[in-house]
Formats: sequence, C-alpha cells, structure tokens
Amino acid sequence: MKRKELFELLDNTVSCEDRKLLQDYVIEKQMQENWDQSNKGKPWTDDELKVILSFAPTKEHCLLLARAFKRGYGSIEQIFRWATTDSATINNSVRKDDAFITQIKRIYKELGWRA
Repeated sequence: MKRKELFELLDNTVSCEDRKLLQDYVIEKQMQENWDQSNKGKPWTDDELKVILSFAPTKEHCLLLARAFKRGYGSIEQIFRWATTDSATINNSVRKDDAFITQIKRIYKELGWRA
C-alpha cells in the first residue's frame, strides 16, 4: 500500500478523536528522537522570535521550530506562553524585570498581536 492510499484510507475510516490521538502519538515519537540542540541556552535574536511568533502555537509547530533553531521543544513552547501572558500576571511574578520576557512581549506587539 502506498502512502497516499494509506492517508486516503485513514481519512475515510478514522474518527476525529482517533486522528487526534494518532497525531499526538506521532508527535511524541518525534520528540523522543534526538536532534541537534546546539543552540540550547544561547540568547534569542529578534528575528528568530519574529519567526516563532508568526506561527500558530501548536505541538507540530513547536517541534518544527525546535528542530529548525536547534533548541529544545520546551523553549519554543515557553516563548508562546510568555507572549500570550497578560502584563498584570507578569508584573505580579518574580520575573517581572526579565529581559527575555520583555523582548518576547516587544516582538509580540511589533507583530500586531494582542494578549
């Protein structure tokens, strides 16, 4: 059976819930694979953050971006979370003066998004 035929079969027979479970399984398997994380712990540039924040915050995109930027999956996820965290929550947190969070929020606003 060819790949295209398999996808057509899955489209016709798999329920939405099962498709979501299958998708989550594939993502988990991909995350278990080792990939180059040589940039882990290095500072982010504004351009890198612009690219990340131009994607929707899905598991697939987090995995894709982590591999592309040679970072960990969690760092991409964290960027999306900080970008959408409201200012009141940040101001009440221990990290209210964190330069990285400030950089993320600045880029987020430059892209025209509102939290």
